[in-house]
Amino acid sequence: MDKLLNLPKLNYKGNEDKKMTLHLFLQVMGKIRLKMTPRKNHWWYVTEYVSTQGLTTGSIPYNSGLDKFSITLNVIQHKLEVNTSKGELESFPLHKSLTVADFYKKLIAIMQKLIIPVSIVDVPYDLGIDKSFGEITEYHHYDKEYTQNLWRSLVWIDDVFTEFSGRFYGKTCPVHLYWHSMDLAVTRFSGNEAPPMGDDARLSDKDAYSHECISFGFWAGDENVTEPAFYSYTYPSPEGLDQEILSPSSAEWVLSNGSPMAILKYNSLLAEENPRKALLDFMETAYQAGAKRANWDLEKLKVPALDNL
Repeated sequence: MDKLLNLPKLNYKGNEDKKMTLHLFLQVMGKIRLKMTPRKNHWWYVTEYVSTQGLTTGSIPYNSGLDKFSITLNVIQHKLEVNTSKGELESFPLHKSLTVADFYKKLIAIMQKLIIPVSIVDVPYDLGIDKSFGEITEYHHYDKEYTQNLWRSLVWIDDVFTEFSGRFYGKTCPVHLYWHSMDLAVTRFSGNEAPPMGDDARLSDKDAYSHECISFGFWAGDENVTEPAFYSYTYPSPEGLDQEILSPSSAEWVLSNGSPMAILKYNSLLAEENPRKALLDFMETAYQAGAKRANWDLEKLKVPALDNL
């Protein structure tokens, strides 16, 4: 039995500004990582990670790779921290009156102080905000309780996702946070190329979906899905996907951009007798549904027992 009574409940409604403020902070951090990290397939080099202190960029090279730094949103001490491999540490406090503009300016000032040259495209990505980060003063809603509760949940979700990712023998991305949509995700690949997208497709989508994949994730809610939820989708989406049975029974198929997406609401998961098993079952049934309908080689991609190697 794995009744996780200590996992906090999460809500999107009523917390929209808190979530957007956090999302914009993570975009500033992520754009610095995007600018300074060597390319890796499917945008894996731009992502952020769940850490023991909060949410972090992980190591980023500078000075021709002789040194590294990291940017961490420390949600235990509620500080933004920049650490370098030289032993340097710079920080500033996170609080409710801190605007996105102030966050951006303070972080860039730290980069300059540490002599880490960086220049980013300083506008939010895909959030409907037509201002530079340095001009965004309407979002100043960093909330200690909201952020810490979300992070506590992400720590646990990261662990479950990591266990699930180890059950697959094919190409799998790390468990990481995509800052453009603020979702924690892990993706499996069949090894086959996907049909090329049209010329009007976004560059970000062309690189992300160059190969067949089944993706799994969690996000804190948005205007379309107005509460925290887990999801899974198969790309390209095979015919009849939404005819497959999902587990637990509270999971469902919904249409997203014209294709079926499996959804399990976070607060529904908390009501399960064994939330960990229920989440693993959700991911496994969503995977089996997509892999079966898309004709993946299920046996070849299954992780063998160590005594069979």
